[in-house]
Amino acid sequence: MSSRLQPRLLFFLFLVSLILRPQLSSSASCTNHKFSRNRSYEKCTDLQYLNSYIHWTYDSEKSLLRFAFLAPPGAPEGWVSWAINPNGTGMVGAQSLIAFKRLDGSMAVKTYSLNSYRDIREGELSFEVSDMEGEYSGGVMTIFATVKLPEGSDGNVNQVWQVGNSVVNGESPAKHEFQEENLKALGKLDLVKGESFRDDDSGNSKLRNKNIHGILNVVSWGILFPVGIIMARYVKTFSDPAWFYAHVTCQLSSYVVGVGGWGTGMKLGSQSTGIVYSIHRNLGITLFCFATLQVFALFLRPNKNHKYRLYWNIYHQGIGYGVLILGIINVFKGFEILQPQRKWKVAYISLLSVLGGIALVLELVTWTVVLKRKKMINDANNN
Repeated sequence: MSSRLQPRLLFFLFLVSLILRPQLSSSASCTNHKFSRNRSYEKCTDLQYLNSYIHWTYDSEKSLLRFAFLAPPGAPEGWVSWAINPNGTGMVGAQSLIAFKRLDGSMAVKTYSLNSYRDIREGELSFEVSDMEGEYSGGVMTIFATVKLPEGSDGNVNQVWQVGNSVVNGESPAKHEFQEENLKALGKLDLVKGESFRDDDSGNSKLRNKNIHGILNVVSWGILFPVGIIMARYVKTFSDPAWFYAHVTCQLSSYVVGVGGWGTGMKLGSQSTGIVYSIHRNLGITLFCFATLQVFALFLRPNKNHKYRLYWNIYHQGIGYGVLILGIINVFKGFEILQPQRKWKVAYISLLSVLGGIALVLELVTWTVVLKRKKMINDANNN
């Protein structure tokens, strides 16, 4: 490798490390928790407020939800609560399970109906609850329970969670604080997709990351990379060496953007325990590896007359078309997962059609030009 290329390679590696570092360092806290008695759950998610999170296994056929809710109480002698609101999105109407320590140190889990801010009644809930149990360890309280979800929940529930500082006489939870975190501790829980979000929360990080992940990958592997291939295959015939710089610019830009998309995908995977899109993930990993090899081809490129140039061309073009095909396939796999509005898929298909049409026209023009040049050369040699 020439000394002229070494600074560019070092800069490239430095740029990739900057992009990857913030993405790979994130890890959802719920994934690190180990339960007593070897209890396990299929999914978990960090809740947005009060340092809390929830694990669950959902049987959609029986509408049964087995869950564990964890949160640190406001004080060691305080309480934690998780509730489902069958008819609304806030505290009023919530059917709540509350865990706290009794005076003798044992844990209690009780059920309360929050009919209004002043009418909080202990008693049976509007849906069946069983297997209630509470634990306190390491400053965190856990509520274990199984509930039969209300009709019409369809795998989505309005959840409310809360923590308090004290318990009256070891039997009744006292009022909680009314700080911003306490007031915002509510939203929706998608039991199938494994997502927790607020209707009015534009900062829904997981949904935002999904959209960013999709956009980056569409722009990278779905648009820039195909354009770069068109530059190399067709512009080369008409403009040399301008085609080379256009090609390299497109492919490096595609790779940098794609690394961002790959990184957000890794982060989403770490936040979605129990949810695995195997085909999309495996294609993404393969695509990233192939693209990395393709970028390194720039630094390994021998001179035109070098004895290894033929093998380099096979390697470079073979991997390049592999990235093109895998990228487009994986974009459509992403559409299946994200399920955006139909117009976005139609727009992408239309764009691919335009690029395909341009490639077809340029293919015909290029062959026409090449054949004319060969004919002119043959005529000149014959004369």
